Amino acid sequence: MKKSLSPVTILMADDDADDRLLTLEAFKETNIPHELRFVNDGEELMDYLYRRGNFEEVNVSPTPGVILLDLNMPRMDGREALRKIKSDPLLRSIPIIILTTSKADEDINYTYNNGASSFITSHF
Repeated sequence: MKKSLSPVTILMADDDADDRLLTLEAFKETNIPHELRFVNDGEELMDYLYRRGNFEEVNVSPTPGVILLDLNMPRMDGREALRKIKSDPLLRSIPIIILTTSKADEDINYTYNNGASSFITSHF
C-alpha cells in the first residue's frame, strides 16, 4: 500500500529570477505536490523564518519543511544564513539543501560543517 505524504512548504532563497523560474517549472513538470515559496536573499529568508515585515502572517510564511539555499546572494549570503539558522534551537531542525553553482571544496566543507543536509551544484 502506498503511503501518501502530506505536502510541505519548500522555501527557496535565491536572488536569481531565472533560477527560481527553472525550479518552479521543474516542480510543475514533475507534479511535486509541495508548495514552493521564494525569498530573494538571506535577509528575506531570516525575515520569513522569524515572521518579520512582509512575512508576519502565518498564511504568508508557513514554516518550511525544507529550505533550498543559494550561497551567493546580496545583503546576507547563504553561508551566513545557514550559520544563523543552524544556531537557532527553533530553526535548526529544518533541513537545508544548498543549491548553488559553486563547486569549491571550501564551500562544500563549510556548508556540511555548519549543518547543511545536502550540497547540490546546479548548472543553471
